[in-house]
Parts: sequence; C-alpha cells; structure tokens
Amino acid sequence: MKCGIEVHQRLLGNKLFCNCPSEPKNGPIMEVRRRLHPVLSELGEIDVAAQFEYLKGKEFVYQVYDNVCEVELDESPPTPLNGEALRTALEISLLLGGTPVDEAHVMRKIVLDGSAVTSFQRSALIATGGRIETSRGPIDIETICLEEESAGIVKEEDGVVTYRLDRHGIPLIEIATSPNIIDGEHALETAEKIGALLRLTGKVQRGIGTIRQDVNISTEKGARVEVKGAQELKLIPKLIENEVKRQERLVELYAEIRKRFGGKVAIKEKITDLTPVFKETKCSIIKKSISKGGVVLGMLLPLHKGLLGFELCKGRRYGTELSDYAKAAGVKGIIHCDEDMKRYEISDSEVRKLTKELRCSADDGFALITGEEEMTTRAMKALLRRALLLAVPEEVRKALPDGTTSYMRPLPGRARMYPETDVEPVKITKDMITEIGKKLPPKPEEKRKELLSMLNKELAEKMLLSRRLPLFEKIVGLGIDPVLAASTLENTLVSLKRDGVPTENLKDDSILSLFSEYKKETFVKAAIPDILAHLARNLSASPKDAIKSLGLERISGNELLSIVKREKDFGSIMAKYRLRVDPKEVQELLKRK
Repeated sequence: MKCGIEVHQRLLGNKLFCNCPSEPKNGPIMEVRRRLHPVLSELGEIDVAAQFEYLKGKEFVYQVYDNVCEVELDESPPTPLNGEALRTALEISLLLGGTPVDEAHVMRKIVLDGSAVTSFQRSALIATGGRIETSRGPIDIETICLEEESAGIVKEEDGVVTYRLDRHGIPLIEIATSPNIIDGEHALETAEKIGALLRLTGKVQRGIGTIRQDVNISTEKGARVEVKGAQELKLIPKLIENEVKRQERLVELYAEIRKRFGGKVAIKEKITDLTPVFKETKCSIIKKSISKGGVVLGMLLPLHKGLLGFELCKGRRYGTELSDYAKAAGVKGIIHCDEDMKRYEISDSEVRKLTKELRCSADDGFALITGEEEMTTRAMKALLRRALLLAVPEEVRKALPDGTTSYMRPLPGRARMYPETDVEPVKITKDMITEIGKKLPPKPEEKRKELLSMLNKELAEKMLLSRRLPLFEKIVGLGIDPVLAASTLENTLVSLKRDGVPTENLKDDSILSLFSEYKKETFVKAAIPDILAHLARNLSASPKDAIKSLGLERISGNELLSIVKREKDFGSIMAKYRLRVDPKEVQELLKRK
C-alpha cells in the first residue's frame, strides 16, 4: 500500500481575492442561479472530471450573504492576492522546512460540481519540499499551496444543488505529503502533527469544518484513489483500512468474473423498458416514480448472479459500486438481483416477468433503475461502464461517517489546471523570507516541552492540541496558575457542556475577564464552574455581574474569622461556604485559633 494525505486548513483574515470578511453578520440576503459549462484547457483538452460533472445537467442556486461581493459571484475580476494570507502560508512553509518559490503564480483549477461559481478554484503554489517528524520517521512534504475555499453545500433536490457563498473565497492552505505513510495509524499521526503545527501559528481558523483531510491510497494490484472530506481525524485509519480491503476484494472479484466468462467479459448495452411489468406494483419506490411519469429500466448482467452481493468491506458490496455510478448520474440508486425483493415489496410474479423480459437464465443477474427516462437511461449506461471495468478504477471517493467511501467522480487529469490571467504573479523576495523567518512561532515539539515544564503530561498533551491554547497563554500571562487555567479550559468546560451548558457561547474575552477578576481575589476557585455556566446562559452578563447575581463574592478577612470562630470545624465551614471561601485560608485560620 502507498498512502499520502492532503491537509486543507482555513486561514484567518479576509478572503483571498477581495476585501470581504470571512464571517457574515447575517443570514442570506438573496439567491442567484447558474449553470456551469466546461471549457478547453491551455492544451486544448476538456478535463474528464469536469466533463463528468457537466453531463449531470444540474442547476446551481447560490445563497448570497453580506460578506459576498461581485468577485465571489464572478461579476468582477479578482483583486490582488491577499498579502496577509500569503505571509501566513510562507510562515507555515518555513516551519515545515519547505523552499518557497520565487514567484507565486495563480492558476485556475476547473471545478464543475457547483462549489465554485466561476467553475474553477484559484490556487497558487507557495513552496515545495519540507518534512514533518513522526514516531515512525519523517514524512516528506511535496507541495504547499494557497487557494480559495469552496462554497458550502446546503441541499440537493431534483437536480438543483443549493450552495452558500459566505465561506467561498476564504484563504485555504493545502499541504500535500509524499506517499510514504506506512498505514492508517501513521496517517492519523501525520495529520495530527501537521494540525498541531498549523494551530501554533495562531493564524488559522478553528472549529468544525475549518480543517479537513484528503487521503490518497493505492494498492499493489489496485489503483490510486483519492478519498475526500475526512473531517474526523479518528476516522482516517478506518477509511484507509476499508479502502485497501475494497481494492483487494475487487481484484478477487475480477478474477472470478474472468473465470466465469472464460477471460472475455461480454455485457451488451441493451436497456429494456420494464414499466409495464410494474403497473400494479406495491413497491413504493417504483410506484411513486411511475406516478410522476417515470419509467423502470432493466439490464441483463450475464453470469453475474451472486456477484452483485459480493462483499468488498463491511456495508459495501459490488452492487453498491454499480449503484454509486448510477447515483452520480442523478438517480436514487439501483435494485439488483442479489437483494431481497421482499424488502422492496416486489412480488415473485413481477420477478418472473422481468427475468423473462430480460431473458435471464439461472446464472445471470440484473439491475433495475427507476426515475425520469433520460436521467435513468444515463444512469443505466454509467452502471454498464462500471460493470465492464475489470481493474480497480482511479477515482475520487467521498469519505462516509461509517469509515467507508462512495464514488464521486473520475480522477482529474492534466487538463484541469491553466493560468489565471486576471491576477498578477507575486514576487517572493529573500528579504520577505528573512523577515518572516525571524518571527516564527515554536514548533510542536518545542511547545510540548514548554507545556510539560508547567503541566502534567495529560494536561500538556490536551493543551497542545487545544484550540484554546492562545487563550491559555493569555491567562497564564495574568499570573494565574497554569494547572488551574488548563484544567478549566480542557476539563471544566467539557464537563459543563456534558451537563447541557451552552459553552459555545463563551467568548475568549469573557473567560479572560473572569480570570482577571479571580486574580483580584473577588471570588474563589470553586466558584469558577458556576460563574462560567451563568456567563454561557446570559450573554450580556460580565464576570462581575455573574458573581453578584449568584452571590459568590469571596468571604475573607474578619468576616471569615467570625465564621471560623462560630463553626469551629473545617468540614462544616466548607459544607456551608464552599463556593465562597478559600480552603487554605480557612485551614490557616483554624490553625491560628
């Protein structure tokens, strides 16, 4: 097996080719509709992946937000490359030990799935080379690019895909490794190491969806497959394991198919209209389709009985592979011979009729597709193309939540990219590199050592990977005990969230203000969870407001001395005043007494 990963991370700051902010203030304010068409590349060719998307015939609706301008709508030429984003990309390149290019040339990467209004994504190579250290040896970095983020998909219904444009154009850094990753766990470690380095710059966005990984996998007898959209890091080993197994099982399946056919596979492109067979059907899928004017088409798959149910990996069969190709043409899926017809409420009588129409023998298989006639015919032809393949195809696949993958489109070819003529090249001078190099943040290994000097190993590792690391450093800078700061950010907030507290409402400034008050000894450590919970539920409240509202002002001095004289016992004092007194101060007063 060979494996490499691509890490895509959004950067802070304005968008890459205009001055619009990355975050909208309000919801969508209007919509525009577009259809996209492929164009010839500089080589006079049309990219295979672009042609594939175009043939789906989809229409695209784009939701426009208040952080979207004419550039995102492709109504105006782009402005020059965002200098701040370029400097961040160069900083990351130097941290990885890469060699920056002399000039950054923006290219157009053809994208026709609707995620780019322009039908292309702008991308620029920033550096080559470099490496990331792992427990199993260094992993080489091949390229570091700066590109614009795509639009976010909202929904897809009846051939119309809706996207939101608020994130379109956000600067994105792409880091591609060489294919010398050993296995799934090694890929996970590599992704974590790169992610930690990116976070330590303090110049990347944080949160769900701001970073994602694509995994490139190939096996000895298989092919190169790109698995896109692995947002959950812990899923990477399972994705790789399942993809390797899928390719190995496909090789076994192809050997069986060749054996059955005597080496030469023969499947005729004969699509049969089976709509009359199902005119009285109880199958809800087919019944609904016919009621809308749809058809039921069938195809004979000679000597395929039992093959469509052949398991490739858990939850994925050969029939699923064929279904994925049909779905890519716009239909909901297929029904095939190795499935339980009773599950679809297809009667034995209907099965006998359709097998008679298709001239199916006992060893033959079949596939059914229902839907609008033109789309269904296109889907059936796509299924046939896949069934005729007797080698693992090179393709782009989508990462699924269960750790398996589904077909998306063919791998793009050399015709995918061509120069962007609307953006001038940017010179990257030695002076620029020297200046950035003087202000590099610490690498993960250096930061880990620093954290271990003030925290135990568990907290140090949590803090190193935490999105709140910059906040932790600010809190410690106030003179707060590092252990208290780290445990509050990584343990207390997690515990509160489990209890239903909307901790996502807590802003960094609010938490920092809370510790400023703590430093003034206006409340005690034990009260921190209650104050945080109050702030999370009352967005306009300040830490002072919360302390007063909850009655958590610290009891100290003469007032505490009176309580000690009256109660006399540490246990009873803490039982009554735990959230308002400092245990050490109570013990000290009891000793004096």
